[in-house]
Amino acid sequence: MRVLVTGGMGFIGSALVDALLRFGHEVDIVDNLVTGKRSNLDLNCPKVNLFKTRVEDWKPYEPYDVIFHLAAALGVQNVVDNPIETIQTNIRSTEKILEYAYQTKTPTFIASTSEVYGKNTDVPYTEQHDLVMGPTSVSRWNYACSKMIDEFLGLGYAEKGLPIIIGRFFNTVGPKQTVESGMVIPRFVHNALTGLPITIYGDGQQTRCFCYVADTVSAIIRLMVTPRAYGQVFNIGSTEEVSMLNLAERILRKVKVSKPIIEFKDYQSAHGKPFEDMIRRVPSIEKITSLTGWKPQTNLDTTLDIIIDHAHRNLQITNPQ
Repeated sequence: MRVLVTGGMGFIGSALVDALLRFGHEVDIVDNLVTGKRSNLDLNCPKVNLFKTRVEDWKPYEPYDVIFHLAAALGVQNVVDNPIETIQTNIRSTEKILEYAYQTKTPTFIASTSEVYGKNTDVPYTEQHDLVMGPTSVSRWNYACSKMIDEFLGLGYAEKGLPIIIGRFFNTVGPKQTVESGMVIPRFVHNALTGLPITIYGDGQQTRCFCYVADTVSAIIRLMVTPRAYGQVFNIGSTEEVSMLNLAERILRKVKVSKPIIEFKDYQSAHGKPFEDMIRRVPSIEKITSLTGWKPQTNLDTTLDIIIDHAHRNLQITNPQ
């Protein structure tokens, strides 16, 4: 098949492209390389074609058999600091892809996020849970709200007959995820390996569930080959819950830091403006499992071992003692 992947040079996107290439498909990528990296993929592969542009500015040249729309604003601090760009990037790119997909009747996967559940405390979240946002004065919610609009757009086109699937990602992690992304595991691992203090925002009791990127990609592909999934929303994530404090302690033990330092910082000073966080964020994956049989295959300890090994080799240092 000929496949389009937006954001295909990014962390999750490049893993998806790798998987599609292994299946023998030809892949066109649309990515402006603001957060995506050329090093994430072998662009010399004859079955890969990169269009270095924003999705909003992309001009399609030929029809596709399937579209995976993963391009979006990235990083908590970026979202907090750049609300206008975040909203415009997320909504305009999705509008562009859905308009094209509808014209060509192309099955499309739209990447969404666990952020849409907002401040709802009733975990584990099912796809029918209420989405509870904070006030507009707290800019972190702009990302969640823009992805909610993406979902509404997708489901609107689904009602008009477009084969659409929406996947809500819960903290996908893996070795290509960078410190610059602001994500917690690469930040903790980098600091542990380089002997820097690990900084935890808040009291460290907030919990998350981390899903290895290969498992996330497997879920995406399984959904797209399951026609009964069209027109629906699915959680994609692990159900293995861990607190931020426990996560930091696990990483420090694995890196074998003899004098570990964990610092705590309040959200206001960390982000420079009012910020709200959720105490727990746990998905129900019963829906995707019952339909496709998908479950994560990689537990958190194994995931951390893979990430630490990759980061250690990339830094080319020995474990600090």
